[in-house]
Amino acid sequence: MHEHLSTQFDVELDTIRAHLTRMGGMVQEQMRNALRVLANGDREIIEAIVEQDRGVDEMEVAIDMACANLVARRQPTAIDLRLVMAIGKTVTDLERIGDEAKKIARTTRKIVERGDGGSLARVVEVRHMGERAAVMLNSVLDAFVRLDYNAAALVVKSDEEVDQHFQAIIRQLITYMMEDPRTITTALDIVFIAKAVERIGDHCKNIAEDVFYVAKGRDVRHKGLNGLEQEITAT
Repeated sequence: MHEHLSTQFDVELDTIRAHLTRMGGMVQEQMRNALRVLANGDREIIEAIVEQDRGVDEMEVAIDMACANLVARRQPTAIDLRLVMAIGKTVTDLERIGDEAKKIARTTRKIVERGDGGSLARVVEVRHMGERAAVMLNSVLDAFVRLDYNAAALVVKSDEEVDQHFQAIIRQLITYMMEDPRTITTALDIVFIAKAVERIGDHCKNIAEDVFYVAKGRDVRHKGLNGLEQEITAT
């Protein structure tokens, strides 16, 4: 009987993990589309991102319910319980990454509709930061699947680099606004886009910290990169 229950648990958990992988793929596609919008302001892509976001929201609810039901019926312990808890947190971060991708698309649409599409040339640094965040997303999803805490640590390090890019972009935009007040409206929109990319990096870092929690059973939130590296050294 115990072996039967264990087998059923594994089957249900594998199903949840498969759904998480599917949701991650959907969010990756949103991110790719958001970067395409930044490059060309394509309105059709913007609408596609909004439609994709509805699917991501539905996946979040479905996975949350599946995790709650699994815990209630199977009462997992140790690493199994940590994994279910981490999945629940990860789907929240993925949903919020989707929201940030939607913000990027909608804010870009505002710039284009205002007839200021030429200003998109100024967001080249934001696109570079976005490409870095997209790599982080791909890497952290792979790390989650393999429960690779070393790969997760690299994602945390990348988040610090994204934060540095964000600060540099803000300084650059402040200079634009001081030199020509007519650029203020669009510059503020670009700040909003850059902040959305920076938040995507933060959510990837959250998922990376969850990978470490599942794999090693230690909570490394708020410890920063140095704290995380110390935890890895201690293992």
